[in-house]
Amino acid sequence: MLKPLKEACGVFGVHDFKRNKVFPYIYWGLRSQNHRGHQSHGILTFDEKFHMYKGLDLVPKIKKGEIQKWLDQLPGHVGIGSIRYTTSGGTDEQSLVKGIQPLLVQSEKTGVAISFNGNIVNNHHLRRELKKKIPDFSYGCDADLICGKLFMGMENGDLASSVRACMKDVEGAFSIAGVTKNGELFAFKDPHGIRPLCCGYSEDHKICAVSSETVGLDINGFEQGFEVRPGELVIASKNGFTREQLVRSEKKAFCCFEFAYFSRPDSTLGKKHVYEVREDFGRNLGREYPETAKKADIIMSIPETGNDGAYGLHEETGVRWERASRRHRYVTERAFILLQRQRYSTIDRKINILDRKIHGKSVAVVEDSIVRGDTTKVIIEKLRKQGANKVHVFVTFPRITSPCFYGIDMATYGELIGSRYGHEEIAKIIGADTVNYQLLDDFVKATGMKKEELCLGCITGKYPTPLAQKMADKMKEKFENGFKETGRIYEAGC
Repeated sequence: MLKPLKEACGVFGVHDFKRNKVFPYIYWGLRSQNHRGHQSHGILTFDEKFHMYKGLDLVPKIKKGEIQKWLDQLPGHVGIGSIRYTTSGGTDEQSLVKGIQPLLVQSEKTGVAISFNGNIVNNHHLRRELKKKIPDFSYGCDADLICGKLFMGMENGDLASSVRACMKDVEGAFSIAGVTKNGELFAFKDPHGIRPLCCGYSEDHKICAVSSETVGLDINGFEQGFEVRPGELVIASKNGFTREQLVRSEKKAFCCFEFAYFSRPDSTLGKKHVYEVREDFGRNLGREYPETAKKADIIMSIPETGNDGAYGLHEETGVRWERASRRHRYVTERAFILLQRQRYSTIDRKINILDRKIHGKSVAVVEDSIVRGDTTKVIIEKLRKQGANKVHVFVTFPRITSPCFYGIDMATYGELIGSRYGHEEIAKIIGADTVNYQLLDDFVKATGMKKEELCLGCITGKYPTPLAQKMADKMKEKFENGFKETGRIYEAGC
């Protein structure tokens, strides 16, 4: 897909025990993860006081002559950064500016700044709680809730007790990188570990870093250390590095969609590189639908997240992978941030299809997933216009039937084509001859994780947290009875 959905954000944090400036590490850590968020970015550093930079759009390129200016603007031996998409709060420019992270709250007594990746389900309850205790509390996005709750706890306690309270009282997905007024770098995950967050070190272990993805460590030459455990708090400070399990994880629920789309192919999840998992997805499709695959003259991927699956399908079936579709690299507008009537032209401009390669052919198109179906429909229309005889769509992610509450902006039943239609109906709607989804059990096996360790809510409708399940069940019943959803389920307070 190209992509009619978005993910919350990516975070990066670093502490240099030698007290050198850390801005360059944060900058490159964010640049390597900019695929996780295009709407805004920000960097915060600390050297006895906080220094902040925020901006809209992609992390900017820095010209050679500007480097010293950035180092002067953002001094400090500890810091955090964020890239963001909105899955909570408004999407108008004023709201986007207000929601730029990192967020900082401080008083004479204490102070805390965070970068947040995830989404909070019980935000209505938390907003009421914080408004009562912090009269001037202002909500712009879910990160405000975590930051406010941490600050409120640290006013009367310590960092660990405040983080523990967040883990117990906040329902949802949250992977956090933060800095305190004492110059501590800290990071933690929700008790289900829904979003990724890893930790690494410089070769001499004098620099510690946390990153949403391992590519943020790789680009800085850091060694990959470990994935932060669900319910775990890690702290790097002048006193050294500590790990503490604050809340026991009763059920791990890592987001399955990280494997299919969000994570970069050269990142590591579990014990595998993501591209290896995606190649296995393609091999699975070849084994699951051998007769359909044999009908194809060529395999074509919808770049770039379909490329690895296409290679796997080619290896399994022997059908030639013809790279007849290419992405216009510098057309960066995302289809999902546009109005529906604007999407077609933007999607159409993003992908160039080489007509001579597909004219008169039966084409197997490899997609990473189908959410709303509009992107795939546009691609198929282009293939038909350029002479494709047959179009068989192979989808590496199983059929999405239910909304996400944990940081992917597909938050209503009505927008999900798979919640209303089966395989054959979807094929007719998007103009394909067949649509072939990877089977769930094969998908899980390819990830290298156990089924009970993954969040599969968007596929199965079974969620790891109770309020999300309650909201989904209630809205599904209303939707099936003709109710038209007007916004994200968790923000509507269903």
